[in-house]
Formats: sequence, C-alpha cells, structure tokens
Amino acid sequence: MYKGKHTISPRALVYASVCLALALALPFLTGQIPKIGSALSPMHIPILLCGYLCGGPLAALVGFAAPLLRTALFSMPPFPVNVSMAFELAAYGYFSGWLYHKLPKNTPNLYISLISAMVLGRLVWGAAQWVIFGLTDRTFTLALFWAGAFVNAIPGILCHILLIPLLVMALRKAGQLPE
Repeated sequence: MYKGKHTISPRALVYASVCLALALALPFLTGQIPKIGSALSPMHIPILLCGYLCGGPLAALVGFAAPLLRTALFSMPPFPVNVSMAFELAAYGYFSGWLYHKLPKNTPNLYISLISAMVLGRLVWGAAQWVIFGLTDRTFTLALFWAGAFVNAIPGILCHILLIPLLVMALRKAGQLPE
C-alpha cells in the first residue's frame, strides 16, 4: 500500500513487481492472434490493478515502464506504439490509484475510479499520438483518435469494466486493499 509522499511499503513493491511481470506476460496469452490481443488490451489489466494495490505514483511508474520494457525484451509493441502506450498506461495506473484512494471505498466509486482512469488514459494516449504523428509529419485526426481509443477498443473496455471491479472486490475481501 502506498503510504504517503515518499514511503513505499515492501508489500507495494512486491505488488508492483507482480503487476509488471503480468503486464509483460499476459500479452503472450493473446499474442498468437494480434486482433484479439489488441482488442482485449491485456497489458492494461495489471496496470489498472496496480493503481488499486499500490497507489497512483508507483502504478504510474509501472505503467510507463511496462510497454517500453516489453519492447526491449520481446520487440512488441513496436515503436512508436510503445511510447504512446507508456503514457497511456502511466495515466491508467496513476488515476486508478489516485481516485481509488481519494474516494470513499464503495462499489459505485470503484466504477467511477476505473472508468475515469480509462477515459483519462485514452485522452493521454491521444495526446501522445498527436505529438508522435506531428513529429513524423502525419496528421492524427479526431477519427483516428475515436477509432483507436474507443471503437476498436470496445472488447477491452468491456473486459476491463467486468474484470477489474471483481478482482478489486476480491482483493478487498481478502484484506489486501483498504475497505
């Protein structure tokens, strides 16, 4: 559990390490069929969970590192996708953790923190894509943003909205998260 400005518990470091390992490994489950892998966004699941388990700052670090480390180790996701994903996942981790720890611990607020983190992360992804496209003299249009952030991501969005709250509630019930 993140305990304050400059103190990170050993438990939080272990959780962060497990979440990073899962972010590196989960894409192998869907990697044989790239369309399914990109639609389900398996790297997003452990990063969102990391926010709930470790707090926003540590989860942001894990989220930023995961796609860059995965590219270095396994050449996927490719550059520059990995860069925009790094910013997106950092936002997912930060906002899921920050909102969860700021809001009262109840089921509606769990969904509010999750959906807010997902929307904010996709906005950060769009901003990163806009910068990357601008550096390559390409245009990142609203249609590309809409398709990449929402339309093509519907299966992953639904998966995350169904799976993450169940996992967080189970972790809370097991005493691994604050009530």
